[in-house]
Amino acid sequence: MAEQRERRGRPAAGSAVSSPPPVEGPEEAAGRACRCITSLTGHPAEGVSAVGRSEDGWHVEVDVLEVPRIPDTTSLLATYEVELDRDGELLRYRRVRRYRRGAADD
Repeated sequence: MAEQRERRGRPAAGSAVSSPPPVEGPEEAAGRACRCITSLTGHPAEGVSAVGRSEDGWHVEVDVLEVPRIPDTTSLLATYEVELDRDGELLRYRRVRRYRRGAADD
């Protein structure tokens, strides 16, 4: 019985544990970053302002609607830096900017 329990938790000999496929391109990296940020913050992603490949994977900047207001031009948005590994798994994120929708860049 104990031997059977031990076998359940491990893959059978000869079977390979599949890992997720690597991110194919910037569009897929951006989509995964948006889904991660939306899930973690609970705020909807508005768009992506930057995406680039890095040594370890992908660097994506996601713009998020944090505080919706009326009129819409006074809503508060934020930009989050998101780092993904080559497989699209989240390595880290952080908020780098918060701004009003109607505000121009400096």
